[in-house]
Amino acid sequence: MGNIIVEFSNWIWGTPILILLLGGGTYFFIHSGFVPFRKMGHAIGLLKGKYDHELAPGQITSRQALSAAIASTVGLGNISGVAIALNMGGPGAIFWMWVAAFVGMATKFYTCSLAIMYRGKDSRGNIQGGPMYVIEEGMGKKWKFLSYIFSIAGVIGLLAIFQANQLTAVTQAVLLEPDTLEETVRNRWVIGIIMMLLTAMVILGGLKRIAAVASKMVPFMVGVYFATVLIIVVQYLGDIPSIFKLILVDAFTGNAVMGGAVGSVIIVGARRAAFSNEAGIGTAPMVHGQSQNDEPIREGLIAMLGPFIDTVVVCTLTALAILLTGVWQSTENDGVKLTLAAFEIGIPVVGKYLLMLSVLVFALSTMFTYSYYGHKCTNYLFGADKADYYNYFYLITIVIGAVASLEVVVSLVDGMYAVMAFPNMIAAIYLAPKVKVAMKDYFKRMNARS
Repeated sequence: MGNIIVEFSNWIWGTPILILLLGGGTYFFIHSGFVPFRKMGHAIGLLKGKYDHELAPGQITSRQALSAAIASTVGLGNISGVAIALNMGGPGAIFWMWVAAFVGMATKFYTCSLAIMYRGKDSRGNIQGGPMYVIEEGMGKKWKFLSYIFSIAGVIGLLAIFQANQLTAVTQAVLLEPDTLEETVRNRWVIGIIMMLLTAMVILGGLKRIAAVASKMVPFMVGVYFATVLIIVVQYLGDIPSIFKLILVDAFTGNAVMGGAVGSVIIVGARRAAFSNEAGIGTAPMVHGQSQNDEPIREGLIAMLGPFIDTVVVCTLTALAILLTGVWQSTENDGVKLTLAAFEIGIPVVGKYLLMLSVLVFALSTMFTYSYYGHKCTNYLFGADKADYYNYFYLITIVIGAVASLEVVVSLVDGMYAVMAFPNMIAAIYLAPKVKVAMKDYFKRMNARS
């Protein structure tokens, strides 16, 4: 079964998905008139809450929505995901992660604008947003099968099994250091159960509790991680130019990949960027669709900041720590253990504990938000009265993720992400002209105010 999952993931993450995400994102980037570059300042200004409207439909503020979306993306994909990218694709994969991030900003601008523009209602009559509702309300009932495909893949792909697996791995390596296989297995079960209980305390309180917790955790976790990596980077300041040169050269030569396959480097970078910032996958529109906002373009502008913070800032920090310390060449570790090795070299004695703190906060914040995404997909498929059962299924799978194989876990999540991307991107491309019209109208009104 594990081999089938791995093979399916490798097959679906071939040329079609690459064209869909990078090609579609490039189309949005150009179609929007390069909004990610031109309107970055306005997007940052919107976070101050000047235009927040408490009476607008929705459950949370735009700032809380962005925090929840970042909480789900700034996580272990930034710590172990970058390490996996370096293992599989070499330094050049980081460059293609950057490219994917910038086109991903345009993708999130479109998809999250649409999440406000085409909201629907669940079986209880509550307003809901997300790709499944965008497809149904924006494209029509004949396209509803795409909503079902997205939601089914979401129920599986948005489980926190990867986060549980990697948090367990770093906890074992830093705190427990088991001597036998029996101890390792027992520890994994215990850690999995503890994670399940911590997650339950938050997710059973619904979206408002998840958003409230995320809005407090996100600034803290990014700040701690940034400060920790900065300590490592300062020690290797003279090597930074050569590291960036290595990234750029390898991106177009593929020297770190067997046979010098540039295409493989691009695929690895795009795949890991998609897992890192989820642009095009359709998760962020589900939470941004709940914002108290009646301006679709405003929500899209706020949402596009996510991939920049997530991939361009946080993933680059991780890559620098790994590349500057040289552990990507000198160790056989993979995933979070590779990043751990870099922290142990860069900050002896305490480095591993600082990483442990970051991993703990990153993983838990992601687990909290993912539960909402899966709950929302279940709501769409089976109705609001049955959606709460998903939370219990979700909690059980945290324990399963803690004891499962890393390769199988990564492949299962990646495979379902790819399936989710197809309906989400099809809808966004189909409805892109609507966003362009709304964008022109929005900025015309903003310019008239100033």
